[in-house]
Amino acid sequence: MRLHLAALLSLTLATTAHGWQAGHDGAICTLTHSEDGVEVRLTHDPGPPLWTIAVRGPEPWPEAPSFAIAFLGGAELTISTDRHTLSADGRTINVADRGFGNVLAGLSGNAHAVFRAGGAELSVSLEGAAPEVAAFEACGSMPSV
Repeated sequence: MRLHLAALLSLTLATTAHGWQAGHDGAICTLTHSEDGVEVRLTHDPGPPLWTIAVRGPEPWPEAPSFAIAFLGGAELTISTDRHTLSADGRTINVADRGFGNVLAGLSGNAHAVFRAGGAELSVSLEGAAPEVAAFEACGSMPSV
């Protein structure tokens, strides 16, 4: 019985998703999530304004002419860009823009997000994302103390 319980606990810990979390790094607003080797980080610098998203996976992303995010299970939407870059090790794909309205709507109104570049796909759950997305959006409009 103990062996089965230990194995079950080990399996549960290995696949546990870390929920969506809004926060800040100084004046920069952040929204992060990690699950099954995939890390997603959005930032918003209210000054310029500048929004970024970085998606890091366990393997390098392929060189690709476009990067897309499909939001599924709700208010479905697919968005894409050709203005993405890869990190030095290729495992992180980055996009920066002056507006992320469609990204935020997709994160808060769906069940899953699928990130695509070339033939590679990574998927994350959006369970619990909506209130954290709302906090992330509000972060840039709050006066700093």
